[in-house]
Amino acid sequence: MSIESTLPILKPADFASDQDVRWCPGCGDYSILAQMKKVLPTLGVPREKIVFISGIGCSSRFPYYMNTYGMHSIHGRAPAVATGLKSCRPDLQVWVITGDGDGLSIGGNHLMHTIRRNVDLNIVLFNNRIYGLTKGQYSPTSPLGKKTKSTPMGAIDNPLHPLSIAIGCEATFVSRSIDTNIKHLGDVLKRAAEHRGTSFIEVYQNCNVFNDGAWEYAKDRDTKDDTTLELEHGKPLIFGKDRKKGIRLNGLDPEVVELGKGINEDDLLFHDERAPEPSLAYLLSRMRYEDGFPEPIGVFRAVDKPRYDQMANEQIERSIKDKGKGDLEALFNSGDTWTVS
Repeated sequence: MSIESTLPILKPADFASDQDVRWCPGCGDYSILAQMKKVLPTLGVPREKIVFISGIGCSSRFPYYMNTYGMHSIHGRAPAVATGLKSCRPDLQVWVITGDGDGLSIGGNHLMHTIRRNVDLNIVLFNNRIYGLTKGQYSPTSPLGKKTKSTPMGAIDNPLHPLSIAIGCEATFVSRSIDTNIKHLGDVLKRAAEHRGTSFIEVYQNCNVFNDGAWEYAKDRDTKDDTTLELEHGKPLIFGKDRKKGIRLNGLDPEVVELGKGINEDDLLFHDERAPEPSLAYLLSRMRYEDGFPEPIGVFRAVDKPRYDQMANEQIERSIKDKGKGDLEALFNSGDTWTVS
């Protein structure tokens, strides 16, 4: 006699904790939280198998608001904590929630090595180009010349570009979305969750108190068709209100062209998110609005590669098979020992 059990059908409300959400009214974090709650019930993963780990910052309050397991960890160290958890508990779905300050400043080293190892984690980086929790200092993604409380004469640091860093570390899944583009954001989060390996998602998120309008060009309904380009695998890079503009390569450089003036779709660059070589994905990540290009959103790269957590556990299993289960007490008392009095 067999007993079949089915998972309960979960709804977005089932993933909401009993904690009051304490972000500033109008913050873009609310939208990301809402889309996450909508996506999780579609994945078929029990709540007790989902973990959210964050560092320090406004975004890092995220685990409090999810009715799952979670940990509000150390500044910049969420990827390291998550790597340890996923390695010990490969059955869990682990999300890392970070921001442009937490993830790219004090946490830059941890983020880089997590990505290159291809640990099976989903990393969501909220990019608002400012330190919000500490009340408005410039961050690693703030534009050159940005005037803030800590740069009253303008920032003199060249900004980091999160996707360029991720692709440079050969991340196996790289994507970008916008907090107000809710359907697109939900689709990207779902695809990231389904990927095996490190999924890196940058979200353009508005801090309406300390850096309001940082991404307005990519959100405004009158401009977004000309300032963003939605990536679709296997399709040409076309954008614009009338879908009359495209991106083609001129040597090794991208350029904006108009269709219909001796140029057709076959002349354009076609998107291949599955290309093993990341060079074209990196090229797309360098396209900037301020340089006259539309900024791509969607999935830049989605490839399969060996995973650190999987290989580590395979080595442990082989070692146990060859040498038997270890004895920690025996190890501590083996070889040379000494007594400290």
